[in-house]
Amino acid sequence: MFTDYLPMSIILSSLIIFTNAFYVPGVAPVEFKKGQRIEVKAVKMTSIHTQLPYEYYSLPLCRPKNGTFVYKSENLGEVLRGDRIVNTPYEVHMAENIKCRLLCHKKNYPINWSVEESEEVSIRIEHEYFVHLLVDNLPVATRIVNSDTSERSIEQGYRLGFMSKGKAFINNHLKLLLKYHKHSQDSYRVVGFEVETHSVDKDDLSFIDESSCQFPTDAKPQLVNEDTGTKLYFTYSVEWGESEIGWASRWDIYLSMKDVQIHWFSIINSIVVLFFLSGILTMIMVRTLRRDIARYNSDESIDDMIEETGWKLVHGDVFRPPPKRMLFAAVIGSGIQVFLMALITIFIAMLGMLSPASRGALMTAAIFLYVFMGLIAGYYSARLYNTMKGKQWKQAAFLTATIYPAIVFGTCFFLNFFIMGKHSSGAVPFSTMMALLCLWFCISLPLVYLGYYFGCRKQPFQHPVRTNFIPRKVPEQVWYMNIFICILMAGILPFGAVFIELFFIFNALWENQFYYLFGFLFLVFCILVISVSQISIVMVYFQLCGEDYHWWWKSFIVSGGSAVYILIYSIFYFFTKLEITEFIPTLLYVGYTGLMVLTFWLLTGTIGFFAAYTFIRKIYGAVKID
Repeated sequence: MFTDYLPMSIILSSLIIFTNAFYVPGVAPVEFKKGQRIEVKAVKMTSIHTQLPYEYYSLPLCRPKNGTFVYKSENLGEVLRGDRIVNTPYEVHMAENIKCRLLCHKKNYPINWSVEESEEVSIRIEHEYFVHLLVDNLPVATRIVNSDTSERSIEQGYRLGFMSKGKAFINNHLKLLLKYHKHSQDSYRVVGFEVETHSVDKDDLSFIDESSCQFPTDAKPQLVNEDTGTKLYFTYSVEWGESEIGWASRWDIYLSMKDVQIHWFSIINSIVVLFFLSGILTMIMVRTLRRDIARYNSDESIDDMIEETGWKLVHGDVFRPPPKRMLFAAVIGSGIQVFLMALITIFIAMLGMLSPASRGALMTAAIFLYVFMGLIAGYYSARLYNTMKGKQWKQAAFLTATIYPAIVFGTCFFLNFFIMGKHSSGAVPFSTMMALLCLWFCISLPLVYLGYYFGCRKQPFQHPVRTNFIPRKVPEQVWYMNIFICILMAGILPFGAVFIELFFIFNALWENQFYYLFGFLFLVFCILVISVSQISIVMVYFQLCGEDYHWWWKSFIVSGGSAVYILIYSIFYFFTKLEITEFIPTLLYVGYTGLMVLTFWLLTGTIGFFAAYTFIRKIYGAVKID
């Protein structure tokens, strides 16, 4: 059994190593001449406490000198993430240092914030908002030092300010630390962008001329005065340094693999789970099933067989169509769509084609793949519906195309009202909503209908035994075959295979971190598919041994049992890792996590159903039926 998994493990491990070194940014390197202007752009402000992003100019910060904002055209993923990339007044030139310069206004004419504006800034600082800037598509980072261990780490963005004794102080001086790599004699590439923040009171700032400035190292911090308003200056300095880091490696500081041992532990843990399930399956298939089939095909008396096994006795009912067959076909079709979308997206990301340099590319790719997978989902859903002797294929196609997207769209539409009420950039604009609806009704829906049209013209799936006219009575089941107990039993092992990777995914989603370990994720996804398939086969076999042939819905529901553990884990994560206290951020967490749990249930339930379906067709095809 070990030798069966060894080649796959070697291949996938090689892929992981390969993809960690492989970088396809999606954009070509930009060459700069010495002294050439480099634009500094702002993306948004984020906080892990509110989960509500805001655009840069939602606060009264320094505007560009010409007074006009130039927003970058964004893809679908960027808009849904809340990114609003816009120009800023920072003047940066390649390889030219600046000691201290006013960002806007002039000396003796500071910015004057009103009480209302000061209160808004103070609230953002209290919620620990981070500001995210870009230089040559490279995000800004802040180096922090752990005072206890002296370890240096990276934070994305820079802190808007800090709290001290209940008062807010703003970081109004930025020291931009930029690195360049000399590509040739007169061409440079940006390979590093960090920032050091300082808070400098306006009275400690002195001016050399109209725009140049200086301040002492022990300058008082700039208070945000919520009682009388705030007067302050915004300043910045630029420091360039040459680096040996190549352009293709400039993202390594953000994407460096931390806690690699934990990921490998996750993989080894998952493989152990697979071996455990494989051992159970081997026992069932080789010892029990082979003996059962041999005896069933022998000339032993019927009485002997009834006493020994039960799964053979329901051969006339095992393929009886389930209740609510249209809904079942629609749910399985939606699961196929989610499965194909997840598989292809993770595989493409593993190859490095959806790097963070291509902002929003991952989400955009996932949405478009889901839309176009409607054709395949409709085809297989139609064949399944035909197999269950369904007659209303048009209604089934409509239900397949709408049941899952309607839940997702309805939930997001409801949450969007609360986000809009907070004036957050995370609110999806009306035009984007219309674009999503067009993708749904103009592309996905017709593709599902097209798939149903071709699927209905094909022969239904062939079953090895006939179904009796009169249903067999199902005997009383043992207590551990109760559906709720089955869900808990079936879900624990697949969840154990993925929960470590799930922790890092939650960190990326809710704590504004990059997730780029798609090599590990692809391997974990493969392990998840195998483990769910195996546990589904085991549970269905035990169910049929109890002479219970109502396995269609149960195989789907029980196989999705790991979604219950993900729900429990998300609640645990909320109370132990996040510091969300307000109503709207809590509502957003509940809503989005609920959609994640539903999606995972559809995914694993569909995998489990097809594994069980294939298993049942195989074992009943191996026996002789009179």
